[in-house]
Amino acid sequence: MNRFARFLSRRLTHNIGWKLASLVLAVLLWLAVEGQPELVTVQRIPILYRGLPDGMILGSEAPGEVKAELRGPAGKLNQASLSEVYVAVSLDRVAAPGQQTFTLSNDDFSLPQGVTFLRAVPSQVQLDFDRIGSREVPVELRFTGRLPPGYRIARQEVSPERLRISGPERRLNAVEKAETDPIDLTSLVETTQLAVNAFVPDPRMQFATPPEPVVTVRLFVEKTGNSR
Repeated sequence: MNRFARFLSRRLTHNIGWKLASLVLAVLLWLAVEGQPELVTVQRIPILYRGLPDGMILGSEAPGEVKAELRGPAGKLNQASLSEVYVAVSLDRVAAPGQQTFTLSNDDFSLPQGVTFLRAVPSQVQLDFDRIGSREVPVELRFTGRLPPGYRIARQEVSPERLRISGPERRLNAVEKAETDPIDLTSLVETTQLAVNAFVPDPRMQFATPPEPVVTVRLFVEKTGNSR
């Protein structure tokens, strides 16, 4: 027992200065954290949506953030500590078009250690889902200004004449055409070829032909024989 006691004493007293310093530092860190007053704050937290099944799409705009009431030490509720906090809403159970409601809980929030979730305002997110559809629509040219006196457009060509768009099926049939950016006619006195961007007004639609929805427009301009 005496030999064991001496061995234990040597182990405990070896580098005793470093051991005591480490212990004091650990206690000070604990006091620094635990000694801070607990506060409650309300923060705007971005919402991330993940796991939407293939073939499905959000049928309308989804909320981009939510207000969350959080509690924690003062040092953990500053802007730097909360800058990477987000809400992750899983959409993997979406199987059919229509509205679905998702209740936000503590498990959905990525919070710093020591910070707890109290409640969200609103506490639920209601989203509208639809299947992805696609169809071709004709391209319509838009013009601005007038040709100089004595000139007219004898013929116009656009290539391609139709563009494929995709988006929520329930909104797809309401889109009748794609339009070009306005083409300025005020200085055209000869046949001209232009590359023009096309667009559809519905923000939920997108063109299915990458990289950009650009059409080639050719305007055949000729004199009318009357310059007055």
